[in-house]
Amino acid sequence: MTTPTPAADPSRALLRAATRHSASRTAALCLVSTAATGAGLLLPTALGRTLDLLLARAPATGWVLCCAGLVLSLALLDGCQSVLVGTVDARTTAWLRGRLTRRVLAVGPAVTARFGAGDLVARLVGNAAQAGTAPAARAALLAAFAGPVGGIVALGLIDVWLAVVFLAGAPVLAALLRAFARDTSRCVTRYQREQGRIAAALAEAVDGHRTIRAAGTADRETARILRPLPELSRAGHRMWQVHGRASAQAVAVAPLLQLGVIAVAGVLLARHRLTVGEVLAASRYAVLATGVGMLVAHLASVARARAAAGRLGEIATEPAPAHGTRRLPPGPGRLELRGVTARRGKHTVLAGIDLVVPGGTTLAVVGRSGAGKSLLAAIAGRLADPDDGEVLLDGVPLSELTHDDLRRAIAHAFERPVLLGDNVEDAIGLGLPAPSPTRIREAARTADADAFVRRLPSGYATALTDAPRSGGESQRLGLARAFAHGGRLLILDDALSSLDTVTEARITEALAGGSSATRLLIAHRAATAARADAVAWLDGGRVRAVGRHEELWAMAAYREALTGTASGASTASAEEACP
Repeated sequence: MTTPTPAADPSRALLRAATRHSASRTAALCLVSTAATGAGLLLPTALGRTLDLLLARAPATGWVLCCAGLVLSLALLDGCQSVLVGTVDARTTAWLRGRLTRRVLAVGPAVTARFGAGDLVARLVGNAAQAGTAPAARAALLAAFAGPVGGIVALGLIDVWLAVVFLAGAPVLAALLRAFARDTSRCVTRYQREQGRIAAALAEAVDGHRTIRAAGTADRETARILRPLPELSRAGHRMWQVHGRASAQAVAVAPLLQLGVIAVAGVLLARHRLTVGEVLAASRYAVLATGVGMLVAHLASVARARAAAGRLGEIATEPAPAHGTRRLPPGPGRLELRGVTARRGKHTVLAGIDLVVPGGTTLAVVGRSGAGKSLLAAIAGRLADPDDGEVLLDGVPLSELTHDDLRRAIAHAFERPVLLGDNVEDAIGLGLPAPSPTRIREAARTADADAFVRRLPSGYATALTDAPRSGGESQRLGLARAFAHGGRLLILDDALSSLDTVTEARITEALAGGSSATRLLIAHRAATAARADAVAWLDGGRVRAVGRHEELWAMAAYREALTGTASGASTASAEEACP
């Protein structure tokens, strides 16, 4: 695996873009920080000059006022710096979260499959906040470096031997700082990775809390969620060890350099080459020049931000599906899959699928669990792209359609729909440019949802949080959302599985009688397949047969795929399949 070059490193590109977003405030922060550093560098000289004048009993009012002005300036600049740091951090974090949220939604299910919902949330919340501190941390680091550099220059201006003595030991400090930055980056990356693992496990547990409670496995799940905790603890301890070792080494080296500078300054004072005030200034500049504590803190901040940006960069590099420029011509909604092959890892789920659904008809797709039915539905609606082959709608490949044409033409309903919006009406009208109450209520009636919605406390205006519903009622709202969307192609991915057979029959009959859309149904019930115009039987990732349900029912393997038994065509199963 090759290491990305700096120019190609997605995390660096992301941080550069984030810095540009707050460029004016970051520039202001750099100016304020530099001004504060400059005032801090002028203060020792002013104090030394004031001391010399006072010892000589000469007028020193002007220099005293100068010192007071510098101290006041430092206080004001420090306040401005705090405000700017908070503003830049907040703006950068918001920008990163917005950009990466849009990326996640643009990529679709693939990004969730790779990272997991919990880890994604950890990255978009925690890591984005840490990466958002990068512009301000870099500006502060620049000012922190300016202090030691300015201190060395000031020592040289007082007497060149002071700078020579200090520079003799400076490489040791530089080596310590470099090692600290390298080790901190590794530790922080490891720590953030373990945090993501815990977040992913926690999200899974929250999503399945009812199953956990019913199974009585809360303690086991708690242990599973916290399993990475020892590794997280080791990574955290390692971070503190690195920080403590760097601080201890710096504390050991820095006083020796300061003592060396003061000793030389004392010798020069004894030889009358320096004044008392210049010795005072030299001692202060030696402290500034060895300001390793601030450098360590700022380097740690930059390392944490870069490690967090690295995790965000992994999201940013996920490829989003590209859309074309073609528009859909008039047509009945004819769906065609040509040589569609799809892989998940090294496993081929769909292999060379050729399938045609005539416009305005209903095709049911059946097969055993794991046969690839849901993946076929996702590819048919371009929620996923095939590895080979293509999907056409009225003769136009889906990949060549504009985004708006694609999404206007295809509606989806799912087994476990996620309902979004402030209230029930918003949930049904999701995605419509101008949802009308009439259209929403008509769709709800088609989905057999109007009656139970009207029984809610505020009907269609009931907040989703105040609308208790069963799995079947949630599915009916999801179906209503798909029906309200309209379009040429309606894809129902096992969206009838939680409905009773009577409700399912009413919905499919209403849909067949009142919609001209082409319908692709992922079905697990024989009764659902029996109501379709045709059935495509998936087996082992291939289309084993296409035909009417009554024709296929004569095949024992087909019956077994639907009912789990190879016999009983004339029993209750057969009666349910052919009402």
